[in-house]
This record gives sequence, structure tokens and C-alpha cells, in this order.
Amino acid sequence: MADVVLQNVSKSFGRDDAVIDMTMSIDNGSFVVLLGPTGAGKTTTLRLISGLEKMDTGSISIDGRVVDNETPAQRDVAMVFQQYSLYPHLSVRDNLAFPLRSPILNTPKADIEKKVNEVADILQITAKLDNRATELSGGEMQRVSIGRALVRDPAIYLMDEPLSSLDARLRADLRIELKRIHSDLGSTLLYVTHDQIEAMTMATKVGVLQEGRLVQFGTPREIYENPNSVYVASRLGLPRINILPGDLFPGTADAAHSIGLRPENIEYGQGIEAAVKRVEHLGDQTRLHMDLNGHNIIALSPAGNPYAAGSTIKIQPVNPLCFDESGYRIAGRHA
Repeated sequence: MADVVLQNVSKSFGRDDAVIDMTMSIDNGSFVVLLGPTGAGKTTTLRLISGLEKMDTGSISIDGRVVDNETPAQRDVAMVFQQYSLYPHLSVRDNLAFPLRSPILNTPKADIEKKVNEVADILQITAKLDNRATELSGGEMQRVSIGRALVRDPAIYLMDEPLSSLDARLRADLRIELKRIHSDLGSTLLYVTHDQIEAMTMATKVGVLQEGRLVQFGTPREIYENPNSVYVASRLGLPRINILPGDLFPGTADAAHSIGLRPENIEYGQGIEAAVKRVEHLGDQTRLHMDLNGHNIIALSPAGNPYAAGSTIKIQPVNPLCFDESGYRIAGRHA
């Protein structure tokens, strides 16, 4: 495994700037997630690191080695794509073994068999080794696709939204599997997603991308609690953060153009009256959808949920996040 460093990397496609002046360090053994909507530059960043795209400016180093002029094979990376990259006519065993049979790696037959069995055990697909890829379920095919990367011992694993085509239950299962695999192997992993749950639950560090720029980089907790803009604050957290006018709660956030109020940072019993429009019971939590002077607010109900649709509650913010007119964070947290 290795450190990977991007220094002032940019890439354009015609007039479209896909990646703009990106500087980022991926530490050895870390699990870094790039988070952002479609078009933010996530996949292009992966392709630049892998060598599938050539950057316009900047430099990329892997394990201290500048790789700007190296081919994808020379860079020693393994990539997992969004769609299953399997050979349908081959068995699971042969799909897993295929990368190791490359003339570049020249892996001995005994080592190939050992590695394939180890990875199949990790991914819990040993019983499927002799099945053709076309005989697998969607979740099993994606496990094999991930396994094709894991059989290698590359400098870094690059994963481009590998779980997005799976149903919710399989995504949850494979999130746990990927985190366990990362922990067991001590691998360096760069993972791309637009799913905030994947970012919060798997990453050691999250990079938030906005229109090709890396706008914040830190641990999931740091970004959740101290986002540097409205955009970043809105990327993490479910339900999404409430963005409200700064003067909605008098005396709460002087000089702020707007405030960000997480659903769990609302206190009941004091403040301004809000009308409960809808109560959403989700088993582990209850959400209150409220109207406050024409503004929609989502809050987490206290234990026992004494509130019903049609009732009125007094609420006040606790530690709101304050933003200026441009949407950037005003330093410090305001109580």
C-alpha cells in the first residue's frame, strides 16, 4: 500500500472544467471517500490517478514516485467500476484469477489458486467459484467484481460507485464488508460516491467536491460538525440540515445571513412557535415536519414523541451553524 498525492491537478474536456487545481493527500492505509453530485469531478479524479485520463496540469505521485508519464499498468492501481466488469463466459474462479494471469504480473499457478481462494473466502463466495458469472445475482456479481481488484496487491484500490446499482439491503451488507476488508487488509482505498451514508459509515477521510473543486477534506465527523459552507453542510446529514434566514430567531446569530440547523440541534419548550404539519415514524427515530413562519423545518422528536400533527411547539436552535451571504461559514459556532 502507498501514499497517493495530487498536487494542483486540473483536467478539462473542451470548455468543461472537470477537475480544477486539486491538491489532496491520501495517506497509506486510509479509506478516503470523494463525495459530491453528478458532474462534481469524482470519476474524473479516479481516472486521472489510474492513468485512464491524462491531466492538463499538476502532478500525481504514488508511494513517492511521480507517475505523470506512466501507463495505467505501470501505476500499480486496481479499479472497481460502477458496472460489473466480469467476463460472462468465464467461471467466478477464472474471473478472479484473470488479473493474476497477466504477463506483467506473471503470477505462479499455485499462488493464483491460493489468492483466489483467500479472496473468495473474504467475500463469502467460495460456494460460487465454479459458477459462471451469468448464474450469479447482482450482489454476487459485484462481489466478484470487487474480488477481481482484491486478488491484486496494488498501491491503491480505486472504486467508482461500486454499490450504486444494488438494492438497499445489499448496499448495507457490502458497506460493512468493504469496511471489514479494508480493516483486515490495511489497504489504501479511494472510493467515489454521491451517497452520504456510504461516506459517513466507511470513510476515514471525506473529500467534498463541488464543480471540480475539492472544497473540504477531513474526517466525516469534522465535516458534519464544522462544514465550511452551506454546500458542504448540505452534503452530509440525514435528514438534511435546515437552512434558514439568519434573523429567524432574534438574537441567535447576529450578522449571519443564514443559519444551518441540524435536526438534532433543536430544543423544545422555548423560543418561537412552530406548527407540526406531519409526524414521520421511522422505528429508531421520529421526525417532525414543521412550519415556522413560512419556513419548512425537519426536527428529531424527543423520546416518546408527545407531539402530533396539528399541534404547536415552541422551538429554539442549539449551536446553529452561521453563514454569510455567499454561503460560506462565519468563523466560530454561535449559541
